[in-house]
Amino acid sequence: MPQLQLPIFADGLTFITEDLAFEHKDGKVAYFHGLLPVFVHDKEDLKTFRMYTSQLIASGTARHAEIVKAFKVPLPTVKRYVKVYRKQGPKGFFQEPRRRGAAVLTSEVQQQAQALLDEGKSVPAVAKELEILADTLRKAIAAGRLHAIKKKL
Repeated sequence: MPQLQLPIFADGLTFITEDLAFEHKDGKVAYFHGLLPVFVHDKEDLKTFRMYTSQLIASGTARHAEIVKAFKVPLPTVKRYVKVYRKQGPKGFFQEPRRRGAAVLTSEVQQQAQALLDEGKSVPAVAKELEILADTLRKAIAAGRLHAIKKKL
């Protein structure tokens, strides 16, 4: 699995383009156009960093390669977040990620499964009877949504 590569913020002034630079100081990153500060965010605020650098590229102020070189982040990552910016705007960086719900194990199926488990049936037998995967039941048991009866030896 690829590992997250964080931007590198060197202390002091670092140029991104001929007119644009950034400075890391006291846990904050400040961006300057010439001598004027134009944007500031916390060093640890990765979402805001991605939003602002994507905005710089989308507006034509900086190029992909300049962001990659200045912050030492991978080019595919920069391209991915520019795409997010162009499609969704700044709000795209601050939305909660969408997660899938438990579509297979509905409350009705869960009740049926629990009744069969309470009768002493095995997980594979219950899965076969309800026409769902045994792994789905095992995960629900592990998460505490279902309770299996332990067989005594």
